[in-house]
Amino acid sequence: MAEIIQKDGTWVFDGDALRLTPGRDKNVGLLRKDLGELTVPLGALAGVSFEQGRKSGRLRLRLRDGADPLLQATGGKLAEPHDPYQLNVESDRYGVAEYFVDEVRNGLLLDKVPSGAVDRYLLPGPAVPLSVSAGDGTATFDGEHVRLEWNWKTEDAKAAAGPRSLAVADITAVEWHPAVGLENGYLRFGVRHAPTEAPPKYDPHSVELWGFKKDPLMALVAAAVQSRLPHPGAPVTDVPPRPRQDDHDALLRRLRELGELHRTGVLTDDEFAHAKQAVLRRM
Repeated sequence: MAEIIQKDGTWVFDGDALRLTPGRDKNVGLLRKDLGELTVPLGALAGVSFEQGRKSGRLRLRLRDGADPLLQATGGKLAEPHDPYQLNVESDRYGVAEYFVDEVRNGLLLDKVPSGAVDRYLLPGPAVPLSVSAGDGTATFDGEHVRLEWNWKTEDAKAAAGPRSLAVADITAVEWHPAVGLENGYLRFGVRHAPTEAPPKYDPHSVELWGFKKDPLMALVAAAVQSRLPHPGAPVTDVPPRPRQDDHDALLRRLRELGELHRTGVLTDDEFAHAKQAVLRRM
């Protein structure tokens, strides 16, 4: 076993998985604190590295493409204080960090873990239900529906449409972008049969973000939804396209999708049972 304890957090490797626990230092971002301890299976790793600096260094984990719904939803745009796969290392612990890297690399070699992309998520999304208020609205997700509610800062044309409730079955894509410089960020949902090119400020399926303290927490909502969507790398099947009508065949396909998500561990037993009952009621 290898372990490194820092103010920024604690990483432990037991040969099969890494446990990443955020520290209580003031420089640890809100997103890392809200995520809490993460367990990363060795099979989800593509590599590990350690970068030395004059006063401090940094451990980095590189995950296989498609292994983590958080990275999938955020596109690798999480800043350092919020990135759970980075750890600041004090200079007097450089030797421990190098030993940690060697142990993880040896584990990857012994288990012959490939570094390529995966076709299913190997980490779960954030726990639900969850609710985040930031920017011009509040996003709430219960595992089946996303609800978007607006505040007094919302653009009038967008607020006039009222709150939005989006079923997971109708969401085709989710993305989160941070605010950078003078450019605002956003949390956006792609919705089936409702394409739009409107900027997030006017898009009723987007929350606009301005770079304030709680903005990164919207990435938790993005990741929780992403974990329940079909994996982008999953093999293409010959299943006919979803019809526009919410008919019996469409509901049967949804049941099969839920069964696959449950089988692969994306949905817990309770989440699967709840979602299954919701579909059966619509039949």
